[in-house]
Amino acid sequence: MGKDTRHALVLIGLFIACTSALGAKKPIPFIGRWALTIPGGGVGWLGVTEKDGKLSASILWGGGSVVPVNAVKVEGDKLVLTRIQESGRGDKKTTSTETITATLDGSNLKLTTVTKKPDGSETKPANFTGKKIPPLPGKPDLAKVKFGKPIVLFDGKSLEAWKLTSPGAKSGWSIENGVLVNKPVQQEGKPHINYGNLRTVAEFEDFNLKLEVNAAKGENSGVYLRGIYEVQVCDSYGKKLDSHNMGGVYSRITPTVNAEKPAGEWQTMELTLVDRHATVILNGKKIIDNEPLLGCTGGALWSDEFKPGPIYLQGDHTGIQYRNIVLTPAVK
Repeated sequence: MGKDTRHALVLIGLFIACTSALGAKKPIPFIGRWALTIPGGGVGWLGVTEKDGKLSASILWGGGSVVPVNAVKVEGDKLVLTRIQESGRGDKKTTSTETITATLDGSNLKLTTVTKKPDGSETKPANFTGKKIPPLPGKPDLAKVKFGKPIVLFDGKSLEAWKLTSPGAKSGWSIENGVLVNKPVQQEGKPHINYGNLRTVAEFEDFNLKLEVNAAKGENSGVYLRGIYEVQVCDSYGKKLDSHNMGGVYSRITPTVNAEKPAGEWQTMELTLVDRHATVILNGKKIIDNEPLLGCTGGALWSDEFKPGPIYLQGDHTGIQYRNIVLTPAVK
């Protein structure tokens, strides 16, 4: 091969490399999962994904479920999300449009939300923040996880290990015949009473938690792992599989099989949290097997998935009964 030929090949190679670099798609920095602190200090979560060149996003706003946004796009250095919310029925149905705009601040997000009301007026911009959630590790080998000494969280005699998540709320919790009972009684015709959720005073990292629960017809509660991941507790016997059913990680992970018992019967739950992965055994059947947790659930105490947190029992919905609550911490 002559010198001129080699020189020509080098030039061609450089041209191809430069052309490829110019044509390469710049990665979108907003893709990923974000822990939000929404206006007023509440807890939120945002997930942004891209598939076949198309962006999609889901959001958690305080309570409730993780839901998809109606539209998502990147405009310059901004991520723009649109949420359309309907209220009312029939001829009285109205529509509000919320626009959330996000910009990068290092590894964090600065966000602003504005809502256009049905009458055309707009709310004042409200600012809030987001923090990038590190990638999930691989599934832990639970057979190799070492656990310490079991801790009895409820012995049927005392509530000294527990307190309300909101001190200003009214407590419906008491002990009856060795059972932890919640009775959030409302009086007809009188103002709604805000009953509180119950949490452990102690806070934990990874662990195995065993308990028994009794949900009467129509009752609804939840067990929050580390104060941020809700495992649903409710009367869902006979219903189709859903992440909102008994034993599901609320709006995030659907059980693989139905294992509920009929309303009013005592049921056993074994919950394992290790490396942001959850395992749920309901009435002796494994219904969630070491599945990754993509973020907090509605009603979480905070969105930081890396700080220790309590076990908390939802008590602001309906009555519920618990007993024999024992936690065994993982040992690093």
